[in-house]
Amino acid sequence: MDTLTVDVKEAEMQLSKLLALALQGNTVIITENQELVVQLVPIRKQPQRRTAGLHRGAMRMSEDFNDPLPDAFWLDEE
Repeated sequence: MDTLTVDVKEAEMQLSKLLALALQGNTVIITENQELVVQLVPIRKQPQRRTAGLHRGAMRMSEDFNDPLPDAFWLDEE
């Protein structure tokens, strides 16, 4: 990844190119009067929110799920 610094007037003429560079992961900084003003960064898509209940009935819990575990489990015995 590279860093490219351009003046605002140059950025106006090359906006499409600068956007493509930013989308490729490069850092694009725009200056005005030799002062840093803006950094172009791509917007990352947010993962979709999960919806509860979509797979209702796809899992089941055994009847002994809440029963205490045997001592052999805790003592690492088989």
